[in-house]
Amino acid sequence: MNRCPITYIECGDADYSPAGLRLLNSRLAGLSPLSLSAAEQRREALRLAGKLSIAGMQPKLSAVLNVAGATFEPVERRGLYILKPQHADYPGLPENEGITMQMARVAGLEVPVSGMVYSADGSLTYFIRRFDRVGRTRKLATEDFAQIAGLDRDSKYSFSMEKVVELVERHCTFPVIEKARLFRRTVFCWLTGNEDMHTKNFSLITRCGKVELSPLYDCLNTTVVYLAIGRPLAEIDEIALPLNGRKRKLLPRDLLDYFGKERLGLPGKVIAEAMGVFSGVMAEWLRLLEVSFLDDRLKEIYTEVLVRRKNTLGL
Repeated sequence: MNRCPITYIECGDADYSPAGLRLLNSRLAGLSPLSLSAAEQRREALRLAGKLSIAGMQPKLSAVLNVAGATFEPVERRGLYILKPQHADYPGLPENEGITMQMARVAGLEVPVSGMVYSADGSLTYFIRRFDRVGRTRKLATEDFAQIAGLDRDSKYSFSMEKVVELVERHCTFPVIEKARLFRRTVFCWLTGNEDMHTKNFSLITRCGKVELSPLYDCLNTTVVYLAIGRPLAEIDEIALPLNGRKRKLLPRDLLDYFGKERLGLPGKVIAEAMGVFSGVMAEWLRLLEVSFLDDRLKEIYTEVLVRRKNTLGL
């Protein structure tokens, strides 16, 4: 019995479930493998970009969905999707990002259409629909926090979560709503081991006349990646931007009391509701990890990280 790499539900002998195909396009009856292998995708990304992108630790390709041809096609410009193939050095990144984004979706966080597609060599490539595009010609105004703060790729970590809050307060149309979303997103990333949410992985988008946080993107368990290649846990940060002056050994008082109540100014009821959601989806997260496309070793490491942090928060 196959499992759909988009929805994670069983799909019989097919590669994708009807529900997964409908997420891409209601007229899509199937999806053919990409015409390129993982190695060929990496070479194509290098050719188009001039250098490998290190954002999210993965080379990236722009693509469109050819519904008539039932396949993704790499393009040089105006792509509506981003493809991330297997990395040459870090195992299982597409599978890692795919399951992490699915977990975010289950928890009610705003995420674009995303999942995985098979490549010519049978490997899985992660895909995500661009949230800043309406068709291939219209672009929604979007700026990441590095751009807003005047930082570049070399200084994207030279910030703090307190300064992230200041940008939300200063630029969002309804900052109270966005601060609650920022809190849920921050706790989610901490729970799922994502210590690479730097300033380029937060963005503001203008939609329907409102400036608000963009959907979640570039979200995967980087702690698992480092542990899998032998880096000691004690040397791995828990968060990319310091919170309450700390990047490691965060405690409930840092995330809930200081960040949630003091810095974001959220009522206790809002914080409790968010914690209730995470507690309520934990069993489903663990089930999804078990049926995910990660190999058994990475599943075990991911589960250990999640359970350890769940227990730290008392969920």
